[in-house]
Amino acid sequence: MSFPAEQPRPLRAPGRPFTGLCQGDLVKLAGFLLISWAAWYLGCLLAVFVPKETITTSIANLKDIGKKPVLRAPVPKRQKCDHWSPCSPGNYAYRILSGGGKEKLAKICFEDELLISEEKGNVGRGINIAIVNYKTGKVTSAKFFDMWEGDHSGEMVTFIKNAPEGSLLLMVTHDDGSTRLKNEAKKLVEELGSKEIWNMKFRSSWAFIAAKGFKLPDNIQKEKINHSDKDNRYIGWPAEIQIEGCVPRNLI
Repeated sequence: MSFPAEQPRPLRAPGRPFTGLCQGDLVKLAGFLLISWAAWYLGCLLAVFVPKETITTSIANLKDIGKKPVLRAPVPKRQKCDHWSPCSPGNYAYRILSGGGKEKLAKICFEDELLISEEKGNVGRGINIAIVNYKTGKVTSAKFFDMWEGDHSGEMVTFIKNAPEGSLLLMVTHDDGSTRLKNEAKKLVEELGSKEIWNMKFRSSWAFIAAKGFKLPDNIQKEKINHSDKDNRYIGWPAEIQIEGCVPRNLI
């Protein structure tokens, strides 16, 4: 028994013509093409008339939306002579920094003015001294005395004795300040209030502030000393030390 072969099904109903896309599909396609063209055209306008930096900034701002704000501490205000905290009104600010190693030279700062420094070209090996008029706060003289070569101890004595009454004397070492420092000079500095001048050794770092003709308050930092050794970071050269503080302007 045989069966008739199955006839293929027609792709469309008999008598109905093939129309491709329907009218609704054509409308959608036209709308898509129109929107695409409009987006492309708008992008071209933006590229021509809007700066690239503006677009980049806007995109970055969009990315930052939702992020938690980062709180940053304000940059601390610089104080006179690089103090950590300011002197109260009616005070002079000072900072005395000894030399350190072979390259770092000594500095004396008073009321934010460098009296002795490498920048001013008036710092040298030995003991550096600046004399300040207490009433005006202005430097009247500054000089260094080499205590390794030559005989400058007597010159230092004369320099200190010639300082007028009512002066501040700020002293600091660079390299060696003791080898040729004689007892007469040590005694004179001791009379100004130093407690460490007799303890100076080869390449000791020493800083000192004194008043001539009046007395400084007991609560300010007046003097500091440190002895060099082969175990410090400069291997025998002096390590830097510093003193700083505030001098009241109403002492005389």
